[in-house]
Amino acid sequence: MEAGVDTLQKALQINLDPRWYGTIAEIGAGQEVARWFFRAGGAAGTVAKSMSAYDMAVSDAVYGKSGRYVSKDRLQAMLDHEFQLDLERLGEQRGDETAFFAFADTVVARSYRGGNECHGWMGVKFQSHPGDEPSQVVLHVRMLDDEAALQQEALGVVGVNLLHAAFFLHHEPELLVESLLDRLTTGRIEIDMIQLTGIEFRAVDNRLMALKLVQVGLSGAAMFGPDREVLQPSEVLRKKAILVERGSFRPPTVVNIDMLEAARAKFEGDPAVEHREVLVLTELTMANLRAGGDAVDRRDFLARADLLAACGMTVLISDFLAYHRLAAYLSWRTDGRIGMVMGVPSLIDLFEESTHADLPGGILESFGRLLKNDLRLFVYPMLRNGEVVTVDTVTVAEYLQPLYDYLTRRGSFVGLDNFKPDYLPILSRDVLKRISSDDATWEAMVPAEVGSLIKRRGFFGYQRDR
Repeated sequence: MEAGVDTLQKALQINLDPRWYGTIAEIGAGQEVARWFFRAGGAAGTVAKSMSAYDMAVSDAVYGKSGRYVSKDRLQAMLDHEFQLDLERLGEQRGDETAFFAFADTVVARSYRGGNECHGWMGVKFQSHPGDEPSQVVLHVRMLDDEAALQQEALGVVGVNLLHAAFFLHHEPELLVESLLDRLTTGRIEIDMIQLTGIEFRAVDNRLMALKLVQVGLSGAAMFGPDREVLQPSEVLRKKAILVERGSFRPPTVVNIDMLEAARAKFEGDPAVEHREVLVLTELTMANLRAGGDAVDRRDFLARADLLAACGMTVLISDFLAYHRLAAYLSWRTDGRIGMVMGVPSLIDLFEESTHADLPGGILESFGRLLKNDLRLFVYPMLRNGEVVTVDTVTVAEYLQPLYDYLTRRGSFVGLDNFKPDYLPILSRDVLKRISSDDATWEAMVPAEVGSLIKRRGFFGYQRDR
């Protein structure tokens, strides 16, 4: 069935397929997903039970007590409980010819007073064939419409899309992801986390699915940890002090690590950070991953992801080319201090007026957006013609120098004077060239765990049979 097919047709196709039968359980925005199946007709062939346990005491009695009702843990409890009930109650009667499923969502839509974050968790646990071990798809969604009724409608559509994709596209995970916004737009629903698990998805790397979310515009950013597990950004960022370094990390070098360590030492000395947990992020932008083209080399992406994981890093993939967009994304999700780590060349680039042409207020608006909430830029020196260039010795265009001097005096730029001088000549593009040649000097330019993995896995053209 073609992408973009009408939601009602999707629901009807599921209803008329005798294979799948199960439960739809929804908390927080009405029975919006179940409603589509009853409207389509023939729902008796699909829906064994639909329910909404709105009252917390009722919800706890059914699914167990929960610290947070709109959470991944609560969603998982719902999926596990309803799926197991279907197996117990219906397995003996119809298990030989029926593939059971449980769909659930737990969301908070716009309240009567407004102003609340409108988001939720949604998932389906299903058998692809009768008697199979289950597979599962879990999403975190943000509803962006201004009115509660529109949010509920959008939630219903994405729920039908999820069920349809799980049943008919589970063998093509990337198409599954792309189909989630059929009949919707990214102005109505954002999906910032997806996790595919179980027997049908045993070959799926969820980091590629996170990349896909950003690549197709389902979310501006996605995140995964050093254990390769995808993360829900708002939960991870909440109330943290955040230190982020943008880079190509192709490969991560000792300079990248020293930049973060030097910045963290300064960052943690800030009184605003003193009583906060510090989260260190490494950011890969889609512009960097595309490297001038439209396609993303998955092997190259996974190589960088694996090397950052070897360094214990949490990775943020974003479609935020402008630094101020990254700042806005982070500040919306935490009330903690934010620091960005960059080298002197990146700071100089920020003073190129052409890079701010998309904003009506140009460079002044860009810096205003970037540096509000007292965000700080932690700047690592560079080597130029044998001389060390620091925040204090940077020069920009003459007419912009007063702006530079003002921002320096207000403390927006923090010079990293605690750097390792021996690292300044190291450039990642030079390291990359040495890896694919017979020049073994590259090994001293990367962390030991990075060098070991590059050699073991043959990343970036390294010949393992040397």
